[in-house]
Amino acid sequence: MYEGTGKPVFAGVAIGPVQLYRPAQRQLPASSGDPAAEQALFDAARETARTQLSELYEKTLQEIGEEQAMILDVQIMMLDDEDFLTGVRERIAAGDSAARAARDAGEEFSAAFAALDDPYMQARAVDIRDMAERVVTILCGGDGGIRITRPCILVAEDLTPSETVQLPREKILAFVTRQGSANSHIAVLARILNIPSLVQASLELDGALDGKTMIVDGFTGRYYIDPDEATLAAMTARRDEAAQARQQLEAYRGVPTVSRSGRRIQLLANIGSPEDVPAVLEGDAEGVGLLRSEFMYLGRDALPTEEELFEGYRRVVEQLGGRPLVIRTLDIGADKQADYLGLDKEENPALGYRGIRICLTREDIFRPQMRAIYRASAFGPVSVMFPMIISVQEVRRIKAFCARIQEELAAEGVPVGQVELGIMIETPAAAVISADLAKEVQFFSVGTNDLTQYTLAIDRQNARLDEFYDPHHPAVLALLRTIVENAHAAGIWAGICGELGADPTLTETFLQMGYDELSVSPGRVLELRKIICESEV
Repeated sequence: MYEGTGKPVFAGVAIGPVQLYRPAQRQLPASSGDPAAEQALFDAARETARTQLSELYEKTLQEIGEEQAMILDVQIMMLDDEDFLTGVRERIAAGDSAARAARDAGEEFSAAFAALDDPYMQARAVDIRDMAERVVTILCGGDGGIRITRPCILVAEDLTPSETVQLPREKILAFVTRQGSANSHIAVLARILNIPSLVQASLELDGALDGKTMIVDGFTGRYYIDPDEATLAAMTARRDEAAQARQQLEAYRGVPTVSRSGRRIQLLANIGSPEDVPAVLEGDAEGVGLLRSEFMYLGRDALPTEEELFEGYRRVVEQLGGRPLVIRTLDIGADKQADYLGLDKEENPALGYRGIRICLTREDIFRPQMRAIYRASAFGPVSVMFPMIISVQEVRRIKAFCARIQEELAAEGVPVGQVELGIMIETPAAAVISADLAKEVQFFSVGTNDLTQYTLAIDRQNARLDEFYDPHHPAVLALLRTIVENAHAAGIWAGICGELGADPTLTETFLQMGYDELSVSPGRVLELRKIICESEV
C-alpha cells in the first residue's frame, strides 16, 4: 500500500480504479514547404476548433451551467485574437508547419499573459494554451478529449478547462491532480458534481498507476493506492457512513429552518445563471440569496440590452415560483473582465475600478440593469444589492438613481414590484461604518470572500498564500459580529453569501451572532439545515 496527501476541495470518500490521464505525445507534421497551403491548413483547423468549442459550450451550458460554459466562450473569442493569428502567420511565412506555428504562437501568447500582474489576465494564459493545443491536436490528426469507459478516479498532472467540462460526469468517482488550487476549474467542477477530490497531490504519475485501486478521502486530504485489507475495510465503512449521512439529510427536506431554541434562519442559494435554478429547487433552498449578474455580461462582445437583462432576470423569478430572489448588480473588474467595456489595465485590480465604482460612473451600464431588475420585480419577489460599497455617499447616490428609475418606469406605465435595496459588506470600510450604512438600506449581505481577503491583505486567488489565508481569523469574526449587531440595531436583516456561510464549523457561531440568512451552494442547504435544526442556540 502507498499513501499520500493532497489539498481536499470536496469532502467524501471515493474508491475505484485509477484512470491516469497524460496528454498524448504528438509528432508535429513537417511543413509542406508551401506557406499558402500551411496557412490554409491552419485556417481549416481553426474553424474545426470553433465548431468543437461551440458544441462543447452548448453541452456545458445544459449540463453544468453558464459559469463553466463561459470558459469555452472565452476560448472561442481567442481563436480570433489578432496577436495570436499574426504570430501564426509570421511563423508559417518563415517556413514553419501550421502545427508548429500554432503551438509556438500559442505558447508565446500564453507566456505573455502569465507574466502580467493582473490575476484575471494570468488566468487567461491557461485558456490561451488550451485553445492553441486544440488547434494543434486537430492539425496532428487527433480530436482531443479523454476517453473514459468505466467509473474511475481520474488522476492527472492537471486538467485544462475544456478537458474538465467535457468529462463524462457519471463516470467520475473523484479527481486527483498534482497541480491546481481550491479555485481551479477542476475544483469548481468537483463541488458542482459533489464528488471527493484532491488537488496539489503528492504522487508520481507513473504508468503503473493505471488500473490500480485507489481511495480518495476528501475529509482528511489523504489518498491510498493498492490499500491493504484493513484500510480498504475502514474506508469502505467511512464511504458508506457518508452516503448514509447524505441519505439521512433527506429527512430535512421541506422542514422549516428553526433551531431547538426557536431561532428562525433563511437558507438560500448562490447561483450564477438561470440554468442553476433547478439545482436550487433540488437542493431545497428557500430562494436565491445571490444571483451573480455577470452571466449576462461575460463571454460576449457588447453590453447586453435592457431587454436581454430583463428576460434573464424574469426567467429566474418565474422559475423560483414565489421564492425570494436577491440580485447582485454587476460586479465586473478584478478577476472578471469584459474587453468590450474598455477598462484600463490596473496594477492592483482587486482594489481598483470594479463593482459599484463602474456602475456609478457608467450610466450606460447601470441604467439598463436597474430598469431590467425593476421590471422583473413585477413577476415575483426581487431584492437588489450593490457590491464594493465603502461609503454612505455611494449608497445615497444609488438610492437617488433608483428613485429616478422608478419614476421613469411609472411615467411609462411599466409595472414594477416592491424592490428591497441592500448592500454587500465586503470591505473593511463598510464593516467599520456599518452602523451608518444600516440607516440607509433594508438589508446587509456579507461577502466573506472579499471581506477576508481585504481584512487579511491576502490575495485569495494566489495558491502560494493558502497557508496564510485564514477565514476563521479573529479579525474577520469580529467584523462579522459588528456587522450583524449594527444591522439589527437599525432594524434591518443581515445575511452571509460568501463561502464562510457554508462552513459547518461556523454555523452555530453565526446563529449566536444573530445572522438572519445564509446563502450557500444549493448542495449544502440540507446539511446546514440539519445543523441548525439540531442546535440549541
